Parts: sequence; structure tokens; C-alpha cells
Amino acid sequence: MANYQNLLFENKSGIVHLTINRLDKLNALNIQTIQEIKTAFEEIYDNTDIKGVIISGAGEKAFVAGADISEIAELTEVNARKFAESGQEVFATIENCHKPVVALVNGFALGGGCELAMACHMRIATANAKFGQPEVNLGVIPGYGGTQRLTQLIGKAKSFELCMTGDMIKADQALQLGLLNYVVETKDEALAKSEEILGKIIPKAPVAIGLVIDCINAVNNEQENGYQTEANGFAACTKTEDFREGTQAFLEKRKPEFKGE
Repeated sequence: MANYQNLLFENKSGIVHLTINRLDKLNALNIQTIQEIKTAFEEIYDNTDIKGVIISGAGEKAFVAGADISEIAELTEVNARKFAESGQEVFATIENCHKPVVALVNGFALGGGCELAMACHMRIATANAKFGQPEVNLGVIPGYGGTQRLTQLIGKAKSFELCMTGDMIKADQALQLGLLNYVVETKDEALAKSEEILGKIIPKAPVAIGLVIDCINAVNNEQENGYQTEANGFAACTKTEDFREGTQAFLEKRKPEFKGE
């Protein structure tokens, strides 16, 4: 396993608990942290013992309070595009992971933190969580996919409002807008809820779960016909041993035992 400076990587019974660990910076994302997230997901992709992921931020104050402003302040047009594209690539790796990824959001999820949470498949927040894309206050715009994913999740009108005003919203508002799956009171409750959801998903057929992710992501991909992706995925499932196991188990009135084959 890689040696991480800004992440905590712990595999608990097949669920990776990936914690952004820069407490003194409210877990702000610097370039090194983004690269460590990329490395972590390369390991997650390749390790068949890993079945799901929970991403959280260290401490009680922030999931991720944003990108590291000291690095952003040094950007020029020459390197800013690469800076944004590199972050987008890493967050796309999370979004396209064939294993379910849950963001456990506690405290501030602003700028790059909100973008990181939105790249996950599901989001569970504590009551003290706050979300926003405040980049316009720095004279820039979201660069890690925020304008795209926020619009996909909550619609154009509210996305325009949040990205142009830079306002923060509380967890209950984020839930009403469709940004969140659940809001609970404490971080411990959020962890329990995250594990509960993954506990329901992990016993299912892994190939089918991965193809569900592909199909739902295809909804917002203008280069892809989502219906065709779904039909292709449906057909691909029928070639698997898990399909035969699932259908036979149903007919025999027993629980299936999927192997991801």
C-alpha cells in the first residue's frame, strides 16, 4: 500500500475508509492531496478485496473546506488549465469507480470539497454540514467539475444562484435540493448510515453494480446514448456466472452467493 501524507487509508472488512487528513488546513485540497487521492483510487480499482469506499474529512470542523488557496494564488493561465484538468481527471476516477463510493460530509464542504463530495455516488451529511461553491469570491470559478455536477444534481436555476453568489447552504437545504441522500445528527450516525447503505450494496452482484454506475453516469454524457449503454450492460450481465446464480437462487427461493464473475 502507498505511503500517504495527507490521507488515512484503512480497509475495514472490504470497505475502505479514506480520510482527508490536513486538520490544520481544514482538510483543504492541495496538489499533493489530489495526487494521493488518485493513487488511492488506483489501489481501490485494482484490489478485488475492496468492495466499497467511504470518503470523509478528519476532525469535526470540515469535510474539505476547499482547495489550497496558497496554491491557487500562484496560478497563471499557462498552468491553471492543467491544474483544473488534473483535478477533474481524479474526480472522474471517483465518479466512474465500479465500487460504490459514499461521501460522509461533516462540517464545511466548500469549493473543491463540495466538488469532491459531488463526485461520489452518494452523500450523507451531518446536521452541521455546509455546502457551497464560493470561488467567485476569489475571482475564479469552480474548476474540478463543480459547475457541471452541481447543475446535474440540483438543476440550472439553483446552480446559477449558488455559483454566482458564492452562498453557503446548510445540510437541510442541500437535502431538499437533491444534493444529499441523507442528513443525520452526528458524524458517528453518518458513518453508521454510510456503512448500512454499503452493507446493502456489497452483497449484490459486483458486475451488475458496476454497470449500474456506468448507466447512471451515462445520463449526463452527451457523447453517449444512455439507453444503449443500459441495453449493452443488461446483455453483458447475462454472460456472467452471477446472473446464473441470481436467477437460479430466485427460482430456488434462497439467497444468492455472488462472486463477481
